[in-house]
Amino acid sequence: MEQGSNRDSWIRAVRPEIKPPSLKDNTADVDRIITALERELEGETVLMDFSLIQEIPSFLRRHGYDMQAVLYKDRRDWRVMDILPPETGGALYGLAVDLGSATIVVRLVDLNNRRKVDEISFINPQIEIGPDILTRIHFANEEGGLEKCRSLLLTGINENIKFLSEKRDIDIGKIVGMSVAGNTTMTHFLLGLDPYGLCREPYIPVINKPALIEAKKLGLDIHPKAPVLIFPNVGSYFGGDLIAGILAQEIADQEDVSILIDVGTNAEVALGNREWLMACAGAAGPALEGGVASMGMMAGPGVIDRIVIEPRSDTFRIRTIGNTPPLGICGSGLIDLVAQLFLAGMIDMRGRFVEGRCGKRLRSIEGMSHLVVVASEDSADGNDLTISQSDIDALLRSKAAMYTILTTITQMIHLSMKDIRHFYISGTFGSVIDPKSAITIGMLPDLPLETYQPVGNTSLSGAELALLSREARDEIYRIRDRVTYIELNVNQDFMNLFSAARFIPHTDRSIFPSVKERSSV
Repeated sequence: MEQGSNRDSWIRAVRPEIKPPSLKDNTADVDRIITALERELEGETVLMDFSLIQEIPSFLRRHGYDMQAVLYKDRRDWRVMDILPPETGGALYGLAVDLGSATIVVRLVDLNNRRKVDEISFINPQIEIGPDILTRIHFANEEGGLEKCRSLLLTGINENIKFLSEKRDIDIGKIVGMSVAGNTTMTHFLLGLDPYGLCREPYIPVINKPALIEAKKLGLDIHPKAPVLIFPNVGSYFGGDLIAGILAQEIADQEDVSILIDVGTNAEVALGNREWLMACAGAAGPALEGGVASMGMMAGPGVIDRIVIEPRSDTFRIRTIGNTPPLGICGSGLIDLVAQLFLAGMIDMRGRFVEGRCGKRLRSIEGMSHLVVVASEDSADGNDLTISQSDIDALLRSKAAMYTILTTITQMIHLSMKDIRHFYISGTFGSVIDPKSAITIGMLPDLPLETYQPVGNTSLSGAELALLSREARDEIYRIRDRVTYIELNVNQDFMNLFSAARFIPHTDRSIFPSVKERSSV
């Protein structure tokens, strides 16, 4: 009898009915098992590794030809991962992983009832090498660098797998599958592949569609023969995390045109419907995540995520995560701040401070203009929290890149922004960003606010879908093969459009009518 009722699963436990041998039935032990399993699996081919075959004779006789088999299906055949005594019950587990360059999330899933058991997120240990992908790629090119990058990654993942398994009192041998969605570089690091070609023309990955790999071959501390599904990538900057997002939001199944933005170290964009898919990516992320600003921080307690400037008093109303004294600012807070400064007339359309409007908040620190956002007496560490002219310039470059990515991909197919019915913004960034502020600075197009939908961690959601469903797993390869990828690094239209998008909200104010109505500039 098959354990669990969902026939769409590609990782299963099956307890076949095996008749003991006799003089009238001298079928070989392994053939006997495979025949019984193929009968349970409706005639599909079953294969068994030689290392497992060696254990079969004594195992069958010890347990009276009664057993359970744990199997997984590759692209064509079922493979026996393990054989277990018949009395071995309980759940089997899998892991869905969002392999982010800044944050990694591991979700523990019960494969029998197809439910989330637990989840943990942690800072990518490669931050030790550098906060951005490019720094890590260059480090990996040094002697021993790639091994260090991979070792940090595996150690971090394995430590958190151990934490989850101990917390839930689960034998790691019961974790029998893993699905991993990450950008192309992170995928290369996990596989121990040289990522150097990703950042140089013609921007070529080592591999686009990795096959299923046994966990022990990757150094992952779960069942040694557990299959690890690594999401495929399309290009150097378009990875499995965005394919997971397309899968999670069912963009490839919809009649309406939808767009998905995943803002991380890079800004990755997918556009399309069930008839066509296009995608591109660019380096827009660090400033949008707050990572470039002098007071920038990743989201966490005490980090500013919302700001409003009172129009009459110029008072800064600030909200922090956890409502604790402010320590710094994250991406959503930074976008709010610059939008509010512009609407209040404290910066002009070039992002330059307007001295007469900034008043005593404006200071010169080491020759650079700074605006005090939080005075020292109100901050968590007793120091002024300021935004510099350099910080604003960095944000405007990032927002210009983001908007230009959107403009480039839509113009290439002669599509108007107004033709987009669903505008999905994924990740933590998407869940906290205020679309109105993003429109104000010209990062997102001036569309009705209801068009924008925060959709959470679609990379993780897509990874979980592919872990649980054979159809979803196969769909990621169909999505990958349908995508037309635009390489922006060599796209002249992108560079031309980028210059106009560096202003607030844009040099062409007519395409941002709602901002024109609200602005005092």
